[in-house]
Order: sequence, then structure tokens, then C-alpha cells
Amino acid sequence: MEAAIAPVVLISLIFLVLGMGVWVFLGLVMVALLSLHFVMDFSFARIGSITSTIFASKMVSWELAAIPLFILMGDIIVRTDMSRRLFQGISPFARLLPGGLLHTNVLGCTMFAAVCGSSPATAATIGKITIPELKARGYDHQLSSGSLAGAGTFGLLIPPSISLVIYGISANVSIAKLFMAGIVPGIVLAIMYSAYIAIRCKMNPALAPSEGARPTLREFAQGIWILAPMILLMGFVLGTIYTGIATPSEAAAMGVMGSILITAASRQFSLRLFLDALRSALRVSAMITILIASSAVLSAAIAYMHVPQTISDMFVQMNLQPWMLIAVLLVFYIILGMFIDGISIIVMTLPIAFPLIVNAGFDPIWFGVFLVLVIEMSAITPPVGLNLFVLQGLTGDSFTRTIRAAFPFFLLLVLGAIIMSVFPQIILFLPELMSR
Repeated sequence: MEAAIAPVVLISLIFLVLGMGVWVFLGLVMVALLSLHFVMDFSFARIGSITSTIFASKMVSWELAAIPLFILMGDIIVRTDMSRRLFQGISPFARLLPGGLLHTNVLGCTMFAAVCGSSPATAATIGKITIPELKARGYDHQLSSGSLAGAGTFGLLIPPSISLVIYGISANVSIAKLFMAGIVPGIVLAIMYSAYIAIRCKMNPALAPSEGARPTLREFAQGIWILAPMILLMGFVLGTIYTGIATPSEAAAMGVMGSILITAASRQFSLRLFLDALRSALRVSAMITILIASSAVLSAAIAYMHVPQTISDMFVQMNLQPWMLIAVLLVFYIILGMFIDGISIIVMTLPIAFPLIVNAGFDPIWFGVFLVLVIEMSAITPPVGLNLFVLQGLTGDSFTRTIRAAFPFFLLLVLGAIIMSVFPQIILFLPELMSR
């Protein structure tokens, strides 16, 4: 088959198989096997040998151990009253800003994302406290729910991010550097969200009622004391990675122990809580692991078919500038995110997108954070945005109203992706500092 036709056949097969409702991991393997047999004319014996070798190598990767451990750490914390403690601890500081307690959504999700790594879990855990509390205090409902939908996506970006772990394993990129690279963009997005809330509330004070007198020093001290366990856990896990004391997998194991100790210290730990968290972590981890292995099989098929090189040559012949490639990928991922969840998007598209990015001269660390930033948009884009469903369940609003509330924060994510593209050092500054 001509090289120029191979990418068209492959991409068409992917959309055809997934459009039939086939499980993503099974669809990726089916596309790979069909492509190798009918396009490359490989025998079934050779295909079986390639597939078994890839599955055996990918399923026993040491880096994969970080995924179930980080998920377990977050699942343990999710089953405690940490969301209530976060609201209490952040409240004195949020009251200093225009918009008052609306900022608890942003600050709470930012902090919780640093121990969770899941976007829907972050939005659900923080929202079950902030949504009813803000509604009872008279804050604007649309701004409250929209900020939660947007800030809940931080679970995908702020380390320890499961999405960054998956990207690091699939692209063979340092997970520690990816974690370092995700910090500043996460903070920048949080500042953008809070700035938007402050500006809206300055323009229309009715959106946020006055909270009365300024917080006292005692309230600030109490807030810090309440937040201390979470801050210590965040610092301990990420600090051991950044200083080189532990690998991400080892730090994840220590994070699980830290979450157990925090839960036990607050007298909430039980065998049932631990077993429920363990079962949940096993289910999610099994799904992610099989996706990664399936993606590796598709990567092998794509490599045999020389698809990345063919597409790269097409871009060269079109004389497109590197920024045009990023613009095309941005639009492509936004559209794809309307129908497929973030993790599936990463494992499905990375075998094609990653070689293009490397050949175009972009830094793999930068692209990893950029990709996860764009994937964040899929969490709040209809019709399958997971955070939209979480938010609808928390508020009881119609799906249309939920989408309308989240839309300004979707636009802020798009703006954030553009800013990170124009100023890549926002992402690369800390990893480069780490390498010195």
C-alpha cells in the first residue's frame, strides 16, 4: 500500500471501530492487528509474537506502580472529611479577595489536586461541601458551579497527575520532570480563574455577598493548622521526587502511608474504608494499564507502517510553521475531547502526535504538559465532559445550564493553552532548573 494512503486507512479504522462502541483498549488492538495484517501483510504468527512481547514488557514496567499507588492515595483521602477541612482552612484567606468564598472552589481544587490526580474526584470532593455552602450564603450559583467545573480539571495537571504519569510512560519521558513542569502552569491557571472571579465580582458586587469583618489572626492561624496535614502530605510526596530521594513509584507508596496516617490521626480510618479505596484503585488502575499496553501495540503498528514519518513529510510539503502544527493539534484535541475521555485521548493519539512534535523541534516535556492542559478541556466540553456530569449531579441543574456555567472557564483554559504555547518557559523553567 502506498505510504500516503496508510495514515488515512489507519485513522479511518480507529474512528470506525471506536464509533461502533467497542471498548477503547480493544479498539486500539483491533486497529493495530488489522493494519499489520492487511496493510503490512504480516502473518498472524508474527503479529501474535509482536503483541505478546509488547504486552509482557509494558504490563511489568516499574513506572506503572505509581499509577495504582497515587490513585489509592487519593481514594483514601476522598473518603474522609478532608473537603470540609479544606473549606474551613481556606475560608479566612479567600475572604480577603474580591468574590470572597467563591475562591474556595479554586484554592480547594488546587490543593486537593496535589494529592488526588483525578479530575472528577477533585470536583466531586470539593463540590459536595462548597456548592451547598456557597448557595446557603447567597453567592451567585452560576459562578459558583462554573468555577468548580473549571478548577476541578486541575486534578489532571497538578502533580501527582495520573495523566502526566501515563504520558511519561507512553512517551518515555521523565515523570519527575513532568511533575515539576506541571506546577507553574497549574498555579497560573488558578490565578487566572481567581482573577476572573474577582473581576466579575468587582463589576457586579451582587454576585458575592459581604462576609463582614476581616478575618482575625486567630482565624488565619486556625486555617493554617487545619490545612497543615494536607500541605505536609503534598510537600512530602512531591519533595521526595524533586530532591531525588525517591522515584515517583516510591513516593507514591510513601504517599499512601501518609494518607493512612492522616486518616488515622483524624479517627476516620477503618478496614472498610481501606478496602473500598483499594477496590476502587484496582479497577481504575487495571483500566489504565490495559490502555497503555494497547496503545503500545498501536504504536508498533504505526511505526511499521511509517505513519508518523509520512504525516511529517506531508506537513513539510505543506510548508507549515511549527506554531501551525500546534494550532491544528489544539483544535483537533478540543473536538476529540467532545466525544472521548482524556486518558483515552492520550493513549490513542500519542503514537501519531508525539513523533510529529519531536520532529518539529518541540520539547517533549513541554508537549506533555500542553497535551494534558488541552485534555483538561475535555472534562468540561459536552457531550461527554465528566466534570459536567459531576457538577450536574451536585447542583441538580439542567445539562444546558451546567454547560453555560462552565463555558467561561473553558475559554480560560483555551487562553491558558495559548499562553503556554507563546511562552513555553512557563512550563520548562522548573524542569530546566532541576537539571542544572
